[in-house]
Amino acid sequence: MSKKGKNVMNEPDAGDKITALASLDEARLSWFHIKAILISGCGFFTDAYDIFIINLVMPMIGYVYYADGEHKNHIPNLTDGLTKGAASWGTLVGQLLFGVLGDKMGRKKNYAIVMVILIVSTIGCALAGPSKVGWGICTMIAIWRFFLGVGIGGDYPMSAVITSEFATVNRRGFMIASVFAMQGVGILLASVLTVVLLLIFKGHIEENVDHLDTVWRICIAMGAVPSIFTLYYRVTFPETPRYAMDVKGDIDAGIKSAKAAMGSSKKTPEETAEIEEAIAVRAVEKPAAAGQVAGSTWKGFKAHFGQWRYGKVLLGCALSWFLLDLAFYGLNLNQSIVLEAIGFGDKEDQTAYDSIWNKALGNLIIAAIGTVPGYWVSVFLIEKIGRKPIQLTGFAVIAICLAVIAIWFHKIVDYSKTLFFIIYIICQFFFNFGPNMTTFVIPSEVFPTRFRTTAHGLSAASGKLGAIIAAHSFSAIKDIGGPAGSNNFIQGLFGILSFMMVLGFIVSTFLPETKGKTLEELAGEEVIENAPSMEQLKPLNEGNEGIDEQDIYEITIKN
Repeated sequence: MSKKGKNVMNEPDAGDKITALASLDEARLSWFHIKAILISGCGFFTDAYDIFIINLVMPMIGYVYYADGEHKNHIPNLTDGLTKGAASWGTLVGQLLFGVLGDKMGRKKNYAIVMVILIVSTIGCALAGPSKVGWGICTMIAIWRFFLGVGIGGDYPMSAVITSEFATVNRRGFMIASVFAMQGVGILLASVLTVVLLLIFKGHIEENVDHLDTVWRICIAMGAVPSIFTLYYRVTFPETPRYAMDVKGDIDAGIKSAKAAMGSSKKTPEETAEIEEAIAVRAVEKPAAAGQVAGSTWKGFKAHFGQWRYGKVLLGCALSWFLLDLAFYGLNLNQSIVLEAIGFGDKEDQTAYDSIWNKALGNLIIAAIGTVPGYWVSVFLIEKIGRKPIQLTGFAVIAICLAVIAIWFHKIVDYSKTLFFIIYIICQFFFNFGPNMTTFVIPSEVFPTRFRTTAHGLSAASGKLGAIIAAHSFSAIKDIGGPAGSNNFIQGLFGILSFMMVLGFIVSTFLPETKGKTLEELAGEEVIENAPSMEQLKPLNEGNEGIDEQDIYEITIKN
């Protein structure tokens, strides 16, 4: 009997599904899980590298293409904002588009498509040049960065949900956080590579500043290298068990995928007992997902999230991500401007090389001491502390740090630039040991399979809207009350961002704690009558201490 494409499963099929998911949830960490982390993590490495490298290359482009007397090596604020913000616009489109496609077409197909978009767009950005008449260099870069953003945006729901749906219950947070933490590595490597290239080209740049044109192109092009190596593995990666069974109704494919994730090692008696207990619990609770196949429809989406108990979770995910990204991208996309505002590394009559070097070095210090450690502390504590406490603590600490800077900005800078750096680095640490991590993790866990990538994409797109506002507004309003390039309103911007973090703390209270719960439990799906009973799922070979995965599946495969 075929087990594919039915709207309602019979009891044996539903039993097979319960067994497969219970076995997957209770499995030990296997090489497959590590491979999934690396494949998805490579995508996020590239994502972060490509997003944040623009912060380092824009000053170089200014020295090469805006060296005339009118611009004096500075890119106009509007042009700077549009170029930086182009990727965010594309990311918003990609998150919404591939969020929907992930639920409609499946995770597997789109997983490879987004990587192809990333590779082509990164190379296009590195090779961009001005036209003789009309579009300038920044316009061409912005166009390619828009498409780059589409690929980056698509990777958010795909990587998060694929990792979540293959993960075990007690390691799911660790796995998803590990994927996202590769952003920190990407940000750090962007800074390291820029510093190394500046050292290599130092003599040439001091002789002729136009050699910065080569440096920035290499910086951007290097972002495509990990993606190229990852593409094959994404093409050959299996569909997730939950999508195969919950949405497509293909139990055989789901079981095959689940078995691949669990590996071939024998179970210990303790592990077998945990799986059997999970099977029994699922059988008693009779989740709707056990007996029904439900496709992703707009009508179903509205009906589900129209209920406040589910709608408030989506609202909490979307608003907290939006408010976070106002500050996170506002600061990180403009970190060179912040460093300039406090006079980091300023010298009288400094050369183009010295200016670029100081900004690159400042970004490297912040990434190495604050950004990257924050990501990895989250990875190792997320299963111990939980997602919600990390998010709430992060918002609170960031709000305090930004408020301190806003109130005493000039006093702090005049007293000690080192003190400013310490406060700013603490802020960066708690972005990543805080809401920047958890706003990514939680939406991959709390929604039903049939809406999971759509809802994650919608939440992420809300965040990206905040990033867009930050990218365009930061450059536009930083000089309020002073001449262009004065950074006169930097202090006020810190105050605004602090208030946004307070609001982020408030909306985060809408969110549930997801630690230690199954995806089906978190989805809150309703009870149905035709799910298998506990008696029907009772292990046939109870007491067999040598049971392995094949034995476990045979418990309920018999018709």
